[in-house]
Amino acid sequence: ARRALGVMAPHAGYIYSGAVAGEVYASVALPHRFVIIGPNHTGLGPPASLMAEGTWRLPGGDVAIDTALAGDILSRSSVLTADSSAHAHEHSIEVQLPFLQYLAGALEFVPVSLMVTDAASCRDVGEAVAAAIAGRDEPVLIVASSDMTHYESQEEAQRKDRLALDRILALDPDGLLETVRIHGISMCGVAPAAAMLYACKQLGAAGAEMVKYETSGDVTGDFNQVVGYAGVVVF
Repeated sequence: ARRALGVMAPHAGYIYSGAVAGEVYASVALPHRFVIIGPNHTGLGPPASLMAEGTWRLPGGDVAIDTALAGDILSRSSVLTADSSAHAHEHSIEVQLPFLQYLAGALEFVPVSLMVTDAASCRDVGEAVAAAIAGRDEPVLIVASSDMTHYESQEEAQRKDRLALDRILALDPDGLLETVRIHGISMCGVAPAAAMLYACKQLGAAGAEMVKYETSGDVTGDFNQVVGYAGVVVF
């Protein structure tokens, strides 16, 4: 498996999107450090925050936050604040951890939670993450946690998601944010995806590829109201 700079993985219930997430993580050589950027679904905490210290408890064991990396990212960003309340009832980051724990073994991570969706904020976060990673000897994988279109027909979800994914695969975070806004695409992690792309571009990304795309309809057989799930790897 090859080394990646970033990935995008979905965060729905494992029965719906677990296969897409699993395939993404299985397709790359995983390091032992991760920055996981997720959307803030609950509205708790500041517009853009990271949890700078602490341990998250999972069925597979405890996972510690990389405090040095977290502090480094914080010091380089003008929009991020240290805060833990965003994670109190938020699932988008923690559901990624069991995959990483199972495949990477020992790991440390930095959880970043974004309510902001403007390009300037996403760029600030992405470039702070990239600068912090660039100064390290060991690899760090940037994970953007995002589902795609929510509760539209299979046909419409696939059409809209293709528009957004075209921008992601072109490593075009500005275009992604613009496309999602213009076409009303209900992609919940557009800001994490954009931040990840800004970071990967600064780290010298050469390209991206889609690992898998499915919808909840592919699992349930109900194609009237689906949620889209895409797995993308950035090299």
